[in-house]
Formats: sequence, structure tokens, C-alpha cells
Amino acid sequence: MSLQEDLMTALKAAMKSKDQEALAALRAIKSEILLAQTETGSKEEISEEQEIKILSKLVKQRKDSAAIYTEQNRNDLAEPELAQAEIISQFLPAQLSEAEIEKVVVEAIQKIGAEGMKDMGKVMGIVNQQLAGKADGKTISTIVKAKLA
Repeated sequence: MSLQEDLMTALKAAMKSKDQEALAALRAIKSEILLAQTETGSKEEISEEQEIKILSKLVKQRKDSAAIYTEQNRNDLAEPELAQAEIISQFLPAQLSEAEIEKVVVEAIQKIGAEGMKDMGKVMGIVNQQLAGKADGKTISTIVKAKLA
């Protein structure tokens, strides 16, 4: 099933159960996908890679907002953001563990013969391409820095 079909099924279920958190998160996904589709001027399907980027961006936005609210002792605002991030995450591929990410990073370093921090951009490019949507960019960056240092 495609993301849009899954999304519509989840939206209907959320409407029936009157789950406002889920509705808000699912409508945000639908909105971003529609914007991405109409951006090119035609109503064509977007690729799975683009869908993953959109979902990752939405999760990151929610988590960043929740972190800011938590810093300001506004847990009443942080909790809905985290709940929405969790709902959106359900549509993303399973996230890899740090050990799995580290394995991919080591392979990439060996593949291009990276020798230091000057090659970090090359390594990040390869690893981000391989792990699109399966790992957080911040985690990847931390592991690459540790391996190249």
C-alpha cells in the first residue's frame, strides 16, 4: 500500500475515534504531500524518497518544537508535539540502531578512503544517501565525526 492510501485509512480511523492529536498530525502529512505534488505544477505522484524526506522533516519539526517548549517549562505544549511526532514516525521506515549506522559509516569510509575531517562531507553524502529516512542526520554526523577524528 502506498503512503497516501495508508494516510487516508489512518485519517478515517482518527476521524471515527475523534482523536484530535492524530488528526492534526495526519492532516499535516497530507498537506505537505499535496504541497510537494503541486510544487512541480502537475499533480503527479511523488517518489518514496521524497515522501520519506517530508515525513522526516515533519518529525524533526515536532521534536524541535517540543524541546523548545520543554526548555521553557511548557509541558502542556510539548506533549502534543511529541504525540504528533510519534504518530508521524509510524509512517517512516524502521530506524536503525547506532551499531548498524556505524557499520554503514565504516564501509563508506573504507570505500572512499577517507582519512580525516576534510573528507567528512563526502562520507556524509554517501551515508545519508544510503540511510535516507532510516537514521537521524544528527546521529549519523556524530558517528562520522567519531570515526574520522
